[in-house]
Amino acid sequence: MKRICDPFAYSDGPIENTFWAETVPVSARSALSENITTQVAVIGAGYTGLNTALKLAEAGVDVTVLDAKQIGWGASGRNGGFCCLGGAKASSESLKRRFGSGSLSEYLSAERAAVDHVDSLLSRFDWDVDRHSDGETMLAHNARTAAGFAQEAEDLATLYKKPIDVIAKEDLADHGLGGGFYGAITTPIGFALNPQKYVSNLAQSAENAGAIIHCDTPVTETRQRGSQWHLTTPQGQVTAKKLVIATNGYSSESTPPWLSGRFLPAQSSVIVTRPITSAEQAAQGWTSRQMSYDSRNLLHYFRLMPDNRFLFGMRGGLSTSQRTSEKIKIRIRQHFEQLFPAWAHIETRYHWSGFVCYSRGQTPFAGRVPGVENLYAGFAYHGNGVAMGSYAGALIAQDILQGSTLTHPDIMQMTPGRFPFGRYRRLAMYPGYLYYGLKDL
Repeated sequence: MKRICDPFAYSDGPIENTFWAETVPVSARSALSENITTQVAVIGAGYTGLNTALKLAEAGVDVTVLDAKQIGWGASGRNGGFCCLGGAKASSESLKRRFGSGSLSEYLSAERAAVDHVDSLLSRFDWDVDRHSDGETMLAHNARTAAGFAQEAEDLATLYKKPIDVIAKEDLADHGLGGGFYGAITTPIGFALNPQKYVSNLAQSAENAGAIIHCDTPVTETRQRGSQWHLTTPQGQVTAKKLVIATNGYSSESTPPWLSGRFLPAQSSVIVTRPITSAEQAAQGWTSRQMSYDSRNLLHYFRLMPDNRFLFGMRGGLSTSQRTSEKIKIRIRQHFEQLFPAWAHIETRYHWSGFVCYSRGQTPFAGRVPGVENLYAGFAYHGNGVAMGSYAGALIAQDILQGSTLTHPDIMQMTPGRFPFGRYRRLAMYPGYLYYGLKDL
């Protein structure tokens, strides 16, 4: 496999101190140790791959999932647990200019459908995932942003047919949102969850439906011969009619070669505190259990969890080495203390990092790969993979089954362009981060 980041990023190093690992044991799945034939092979045992496998298995399709590590080892088991609207980095205005108002409306409907999809899974299987939060709250980091909330609320209410809450700066404390923010807006769609519990339950349900999952099984090569895909792993070969790539930011440049240059991994880092007492919550003025984020382009995201621990995340560094990881650990702690100064004494034992994934067009992709027979892929959720990554998996399965129940917007079926600079494309992030950092001032 050809990968573009430092080897440390693909090791267990970035997740040695993840909080989620302590909340639920994930049963290890065995490695593939023989040659097999399957109708559909899925590479990646995260939200996308497992949603694909679940839907296919329930329809009676023979499906085998392969992962280089274990269930949810990548972004699916290490994210902040925000199941919310999103999936594209491009603004609605940009998407409207590029694709038209009809395509934009269809895409925004899919974002809502993605949240509903995860909600329906939780209800249907009755999974315990520590669910909380009524929608998502954005906090203005400056007065200019807050001034636009009234119009934004009106637009969102029209779009989603739901009341949108706008909270003035002087009323934030009454809502338990104490801090140096200038106002807030809450969209009552979405919820928070424990991502490790979600992906673990998802894997078990897929297996119960008949899917086969092999972990510690890296796919080192994919070749298409006639109408069949042939996958090479260290201890066995897989022959499949159809192939699904569901590796997102942890993808390879060569598995298959079509992916080369079409995805851009970007780091995100998370810390979690010890349980915060009621008195400490009152001292900071933060008692809300809303999943929240600030309005910066290089945003911070945070939430008070059901056990009173506080999760705080931010975009990570530009380098992906172990040395950079240690620097980010210091930096994220500094940002945490700046935004929540009354909690400067509260320790944050847990720290980890992982990749979000971007596409050049800043939109997610899900479905059949144009021009390549029997190849499907889902990736580039731009930091909103709990909902959109799950939905992408269901869309891929729907395409394979030739169904039409779920909304599959044209925007998500556009072939992602390749980034310039090939394997060195992450260098373009340096001026990008500088630009967004200046915009956040």
